[in-house]
Amino acid sequence: MTTMDEHKEMLNYLSKIEEKGVEILTDRQEVVALDKRRNDDRVGMRALQKQKGDKTWITVGPLLLKMNSKAAEDLLKEDQKQCDIEINKIRSDLKVKVNELRDMEHNPPVPGLMLKPMSQQEMAAMNQVLGKSL
Repeated sequence: MTTMDEHKEMLNYLSKIEEKGVEILTDRQEVVALDKRRNDDRVGMRALQKQKGDKTWITVGPLLLKMNSKAAEDLLKEDQKQCDIEINKIRSDLKVKVNELRDMEHNPPVPGLMLKPMSQQEMAAMNQVLGKSL
């Protein structure tokens, strides 16, 4: 009887680890897709900047629309900002999920994974100290 309970517990443990791994892989694929979309926006904005006319054709989902070039460029910039926000959110969530998975596997957290860049004030203070010591 205990071996049956142990097997169920082990199966439950492995399925939780598998689910967390799938979540991590899905998030990574989402980041890649958003990055591709962001790059496509960049290519579109560059093409609009080189264009001579004031009207342009743009695809929005399955639709092909003719619109003002400035409005199209603004639309692409807004989409690029939205992609940046979503990518940063997914990446921060991904750090937490990776650490959760490592906890489930009884491994220590990835060293340096939760590091954050220094703020401008912190960098200015560091430069001030380094400048004085040289």
